[in-house]
Amino acid sequence: MKPGTPTTDPTAPPAPPETGGPPARPTRGRVVMLVDNGVKADSRVQKAARSAARAGWDVILFGVSPTTRIQTFRLGGAQVRLVPKPAHLEPRRHELRHPMLRRPLAYRSQQLARYRVQSVKAWRSDLAFRRAAARAARAGHPGGAAGGSALRLLLPRLLARALNSWVRLRARETAKLQKVRGPLTAPVDRATTALWSLLLGKRAWRRLMPNLWDYELAFAAHIDAFEPDLIHAHDFRMLGVGARAAVRGRARGRTVRLVWDAHEFVPGLPPVHGRWLPGHIAWEREHAGFADAVVTVSPPLAHRLQRGHRLPEPPAVVLNAPVMAPAADEIADAPPLPDLRALCGIGKDTPLLVYAGGISAVRGVDTVIDALPALPGVHLALVSVTPRKMKAVNGTRKAAVAAGVADRVHLLPYVPHWQVPAFLATADAAVSPLRHLANHELALSNKFFEYSQAGLPLLVSDIRTMAETVRETGQGEIFRAGDPEDFVRAAKEVLADPGRYRKAYGRPGLLDGWTWEAQAEVLDALYTRLLPDRPPPG
Repeated sequence: MKPGTPTTDPTAPPAPPETGGPPARPTRGRVVMLVDNGVKADSRVQKAARSAARAGWDVILFGVSPTTRIQTFRLGGAQVRLVPKPAHLEPRRHELRHPMLRRPLAYRSQQLARYRVQSVKAWRSDLAFRRAAARAARAGHPGGAAGGSALRLLLPRLLARALNSWVRLRARETAKLQKVRGPLTAPVDRATTALWSLLLGKRAWRRLMPNLWDYELAFAAHIDAFEPDLIHAHDFRMLGVGARAAVRGRARGRTVRLVWDAHEFVPGLPPVHGRWLPGHIAWEREHAGFADAVVTVSPPLAHRLQRGHRLPEPPAVVLNAPVMAPAADEIADAPPLPDLRALCGIGKDTPLLVYAGGISAVRGVDTVIDALPALPGVHLALVSVTPRKMKAVNGTRKAAVAAGVADRVHLLPYVPHWQVPAFLATADAAVSPLRHLANHELALSNKFFEYSQAGLPLLVSDIRTMAETVRETGQGEIFRAGDPEDFVRAAKEVLADPGRYRKAYGRPGLLDGWTWEAQAEVLDALYTRLLPDRPPPG
């Protein structure tokens, strides 16, 4: 979504949010929302901020600026401030130490290795130039002063050649060291991670993931300046930032409520490196106890969170459902609804499957590509192209060429989140081919509800929560994750009789509950319960 053109300030000191925008109205309380991204690509966060502001809360949403400057814009009645987040603690500790014990010949860092290699190249290039200049001068060309005799250049050339061999050896050793260090899974790394986890418990993130401090240091003063009554921390990184801000406010004598919106099951996420998961799990464990209430995206995840953090009550479930009645400013800024089939260059009688969302190995799009040769005449629309060039999208394009189905795979750009159901509705069926991952097993994703509101038959992999829901409603077929042959079977069943699956959406109340408007009522009821002395929504 394009929420509007941001205005930029220099890295200004924290200040209360601006007063422009809609006319002032009585407020039910100050709400700070926190998210660890740039907001514009996060539909759940956008919807939460808009709906809370519409319900009468004074909302400011803090996100991460993509530049070194503060950016501000509005989402309906909510203000957005994107704050620069330096990554001064991003380098891992081992990158700041000399690698004497592991590879004594390696440089301290790859940056230093690249510098040394390039500087030797420059020296050898200069010696070659001086030698060539001397030869040219002997032939009568100008510029002889830059050269030198062969004897005079012999020693520097021999030294440069020897230094080049030495530097390249050390650069190779540095590359090998980085390959070992990067994943943080070598025996010494695993032992260190286990030791810090044992000694510090839920405080171990300070050693394992010290860069989490960068979020706290970037946001703390801005949150405190707003003096919120309620902090809504989206996802696990902002849980700690929100908890610490709430504690500071409470210590000053103010009533500050904290809502943790758990988007993911952290232990089920794919780790970036060997310390990523234990570090983030410890961060979450330390700060979860400060939350006055927890919100999450599905009933199974709510159960896991209550059990894992010993919460006194089950988290409220706010589904990732689509907006069915977008605000006037959203409609005004949005382009006209595109025609899905026209973008694919096909007519209404051509069988069309659609997938909406990001592309990565765990999302399983390759399963559908591999199945297409056995589904002659069936086209696939991938609504996956962002404004930035995506390596994964290019990889999918190459995979389609290799499978001989490039003419039937259409890579299309995103549309505003509230346009998605209408945009997809002309397809014959929608696919969700997620691979088995602990986090996926608990999820009911955005695309599941967008596909449902589009009235599309579904082809979903056998990840637990989504598969159970589809079995219960009868809105689609299930196939084994990562199995192209089983996908072909399920696709043929759906395409043979799509009307059979579309009938499931006629079930009374099903789609009415799968809207953001219904979820916003759950969220507002939670805010109202936490701040019971506030006036009701206007």
